[in-house]
Parts: sequence; structure tokens; C-alpha cells
Amino acid sequence: MIRRRRDTDLDACVAVLAEVHTHSGYPHHWPDDPAGWLTPDGLTAAWVAEADGSVVGHVALCGREVGRLCVAPIARGAGLGGRLLRAVEAEAAARGLRPVLEVKDTDTAAIALYERLGWTRRATERQEWGACEVVTVHRYEAPAARPAH
Repeated sequence: MIRRRRDTDLDACVAVLAEVHTHSGYPHHWPDDPAGWLTPDGLTAAWVAEADGSVVGHVALCGREVGRLCVAPIARGAGLGGRLLRAVEAEAAARGLRPVLEVKDTDTAAIALYERLGWTRRATERQEWGACEVVTVHRYEAPAARPAH
């Protein structure tokens, strides 16, 4: 089930984020305040994925920027990442926006998901993410809004 995130979900979302960080290295640097990181400035909306009553995934939308997408390792392969992205796409479309996101070039599973869902790579650039650390990042744009059936 995909639903809007509630404030009471934040502890569970941080736990999922910690599992993802350990398993996949996302986020690249563990934040000092993980709950705050999941609630960035300019947050438009956030969603969680639930399985068997537990939070197993998260995504956020800030304006047209998609971020903070993560799915617990144990819940991967069930289509939850795609369902979370579709929730973001629908909200953005309702606001007249076409969502975009950035992803490290080494996050190949995430890149495969975005491309499978029809997202288009619009740019690739190198960014400085700290002292002496340069990361290659791809910028993707969601497919044009799909007509409602």
C-alpha cells in the first residue's frame, strides 16, 4: 500500500533509511539528522510504502524535485519503488509539474528502475560532494503525464 507519510511514520522511515544505507550506500553520506533529511526544506509531500502494516519505503517531492526514495532491502522486487514514483508523478501532474530527480551514476538499480518506468536522462554532470570528493550524477525527467483512464 502506498499512502501519504504521517509525522508518526518518521521513526520507521529512518529505520528503513538505515537499512538501505547499510545495504546500498544510500544516502551517500549518513545525515546528522535523518528525520530532518527525510523532511527537506520546501517539502511538497511525502509517501510511504507499507507491507504487512510496516513501513518499507519512502519518497518525497519538493516542488518538482523527487528525492529520498528508498525501499527496504527485504521489500525489493515487489514493485514498491515504481508505485512510490507513480504517486509522485500523479501529485506533480496535479500541480502542473513534470518531476525531475538526480541519481549517482553508481546507483545502477535505481537508474534501471527510472529507465524502466520511462524516465529520460536529460544531463550528466560531476558534482563536488565534499572536500576532495567528486561524484558523477545523472539528471532524469519523468515521462509526460499519462492521461487518466
